[in-house]
Amino acid sequence: MKTFFLLTIGFPLIILGQNQMSISDYAETITAKELKENLYVYASDYFQGRETGTIGQKRATDFLQNFYSSNEIMPAKGTDFYTQPMILNIKGLKVQTENVAAIIEGTEFPEEYIVISSHLDHIGIENGEINNGADDDGSGTVALLEIAQAFKMAQINGNGPKRTLIFLHVTGEEKGLLGSKYYTENPLYPLNKTMVNLNVDMIGRTDPKRMDKDPNYIYLIGADRLSQELHDISEAANNKYTKFKIDYTFNDKKDPNRFYYRSDHYNFAKNNIPVIFYFSGTHEDYHKPGDTVDKIMYELLAKRTKLIFYTAWELANRSRRINLNKK
Repeated sequence: MKTFFLLTIGFPLIILGQNQMSISDYAETITAKELKENLYVYASDYFQGRETGTIGQKRATDFLQNFYSSNEIMPAKGTDFYTQPMILNIKGLKVQTENVAAIIEGTEFPEEYIVISSHLDHIGIENGEINNGADDDGSGTVALLEIAQAFKMAQINGNGPKRTLIFLHVTGEEKGLLGSKYYTENPLYPLNKTMVNLNVDMIGRTDPKRMDKDPNYIYLIGADRLSQELHDISEAANNKYTKFKIDYTFNDKKDPNRFYYRSDHYNFAKNNIPVIFYFSGTHEDYHKPGDTVDKIMYELLAKRTKLIFYTAWELANRSRRINLNKK
């Protein structure tokens, strides 16, 4: 654990003397190597599958707290050393758990917020086997850490975001989106000042059911539901920087999988906050012990993480808030 944190906090110190870094320079600090190092810790047996309320989930919380603290990324206001504690009713039991939230404060519009989210929990131990959840949602978790670190580097170099970024790791997703529900019912920052939620859940592998076998894709869900402008910004960021094949299969309102309603972005969308859900699809190891770190495609994970970073950068630094669709 100490070696990991030395690795992560050493990198920002290297760039202190570099004054003229571009957006692409910051994006290039998001690497497959660091994603892999972080995920090999976060999705290890030590975390016992991170089931909500268990010691394994508490260890995941500790890991995230230590990461943000070591990288001098501020805790969100109203938190207890980055945590937003709660008691959830899960199958008739009262379970103590917590979200984790860190921020990088905006320079020009500090009271406008962009939430970048993933879920910190997984399904734990079943039938004596640990479900490590490397993709679900270890991949999204380590993506957030790399994005936060890249924005922190920009802040150190005097290029901090104009709007405040909230890095939100929610608990209880596997129990029914409960951590994000709690956040939107008890927001740390006003929902009416929250411009967008970028939600990252399973972006580390490929979908074997996808007809096009080119791995250079990502599913995007929800971008145009509440704001066509958000969709357009997302498309422009991809066309300019990462050039993925954006697959909108699961954004179809008639799609039987109904993924739009199945991850934490939906609790923001219910509150009229535009969202994008980043997703690479399910696979044969979904919610099984086989969802392990050795099956993650780390170069692809890094490129997908960069797309989210570029999109967040464009949203954070634009001159005005995005428009909502007219009803």
